[in-house]
Amino acid sequence: MANNSDHRDLFPGALELMILQSLRLKPMHGYALVKHIKQVSDDLLQVEEGSLYPALQRMLKEGWLEAETGTSAKGRPTRIYRLTDAGIRHLEKEVISVEKMFAGITRVLAVAKV
Repeated sequence: MANNSDHRDLFPGALELMILQSLRLKPMHGYALVKHIKQVSDDLLQVEEGSLYPALQRMLKEGWLEAETGTSAKGRPTRIYRLTDAGIRHLEKEVISVEKMFAGITRVLAVAKV
């Protein structure tokens, strides 16, 4: 994540959640993931390559992703990441967990406004 007043660090697991959700749409290479997350978040979230590639490697080791050699739009060799069935199951479990966490935060913030 970029380090300025408009950008905040993500909670643990948020990057993995966004990568898995993005790859649920279609397989992508790393740079396409960075662009997709930035675009979908209306530039609120900026993923740095120094965070992205270690996260992708962790998810490959967990079996949530698989990678194959492909070609970028510029004709260069690249790794294309694809969500596995295990990745889909993990994503669904994590989405439920995050939704519960945000519901709790929303309730605390609502009480604080009273």
